[in-house]
Amino acid sequence: MSDGSAWDGNWKVRLYERVRERGYDSLTAFANARPTASLVALANELGANDIAAVQVFSGLVAEAERDHQLTRLVRGQFVRELYEALPEGWPAEMDDAIRFKIAKALGFWTSFTPETHKERVRQVRAALRATPPPPGWRPLGPDDELLLMLLPDEEV
Repeated sequence: MSDGSAWDGNWKVRLYERVRERGYDSLTAFANARPTASLVALANELGANDIAAVQVFSGLVAEAERDHQLTRLVRGQFVRELYEALPEGWPAEMDDAIRFKIAKALGFWTSFTPETHKERVRQVRAALRATPPPPGWRPLGPDDELLLMLLPDEEV
């Protein structure tokens, strides 16, 4: 996590220099190569002392908007949040602790969702509560079959 120097200088230039140093032509390509890594993990890999997770997400949103890939970005963020909360996949049995982990993951996911997709995310959350995925389900990327069914590509 950044010590506060993430906002010093031109952070966007620094962010994209780090991405290119690692052999990627876009932040999206860098993140796609690590589909289950949290935003914090991505930021730490790019520069633990001077890149913040919110900067990574800002760059990802800008690229997704430019490339008309916001829905895919939203699915990708779901994967990141769910993987962090439930690394072993969707639980077979629910108790209060598991429900809390799921609620926390869905809450973080919603908070990282651009306004244009908030209603669709609310619908996905309701669908997951009404009909939970099979035990062990663990999407490993934004193109997971169930995620594509729940949140198909259609840019708003």
